[in-house]
Amino acid sequence: MPNVRAIPTLRRRRLGQALRRYRNEAGVTLHSAASAMGWDESKMSRIETALARLLPPDVAKVLALYGITDPEVIAALGGLAKDAGKQGWWQAYGDIVILNYKDYLTLETDAESVHIFTPGLVPGLLQTGAYAREIIAATDITRTPEEVIALAEVRKMRQAILTARVEERPLKLWAVIHEAALHQRFAGQPYLMRQQLRHLLDMTDLPNITIQVMPLAGTPHPGMLGLFEILRFPHPWPTVVNLENIRGGYFVEGTEDVKVFETAFERVVAAALSVDDSRQLIKTLLERNRK
Repeated sequence: MPNVRAIPTLRRRRLGQALRRYRNEAGVTLHSAASAMGWDESKMSRIETALARLLPPDVAKVLALYGITDPEVIAALGGLAKDAGKQGWWQAYGDIVILNYKDYLTLETDAESVHIFTPGLVPGLLQTGAYAREIIAATDITRTPEEVIALAEVRKMRQAILTARVEERPLKLWAVIHEAALHQRFAGQPYLMRQQLRHLLDMTDLPNITIQVMPLAGTPHPGMLGLFEILRFPHPWPTVVNLENIRGGYFVEGTEDVKVFETAFERVVAAALSVDDSRQLIKTLLERNRK
């Protein structure tokens, strides 16, 4: 059977980056590491660049070369090696889900928590199906009606991580939503926003979900510059920030850059209404929407 070239999935890239970082920190050359494993140097290089597989049983052996004995690190990288080539459920949608969105879905699936500020819309993980279709149609302007429907399905399927994860706890979500987004109206669908507000109230009942509202009369805060979300992972994986614009999203990594966004989110939270006051405001808007 011919060799199949490894697909450089996000999980495989993260694994390769971690191995390269540990090797460099240990002062071990690529040649020395490969020799110790009985491999040629090109194989080790391909593993670090996500172009070759690292078998799960070899993870601990490679890490031992770099002096890494922390069982949590070994287990985390071993799990990543095991799942590196795993295809997410979104692969069934083909090219409708673009590459950077696939990468985001992988990160979201692996994340322990997500903190998000949205200035103009309800976050995707909290959207109803009807709301999602309207928002995607309005913002993803290159999409056909059929693609809009498919992407709305993807958005709804993502939400399973809030309530069910096999052998894992559900994702912890902390969302700060600007009040302006809750006043949105949709022509021809007078009940749509009512359903969305009702859904938000229902989601606040879940213990892993925190929702705050940034009031229209709120004080200035860093979130005024736009949407951002912070994805945190179990040790040893670093935090990642996702930023979005009309052409899609991109990631911010690196300790110092991420720290800026974490501080920004703390200030956004401080400027927003409390959880209880936010829930009351959503209830008030829902009552007004019924008239």
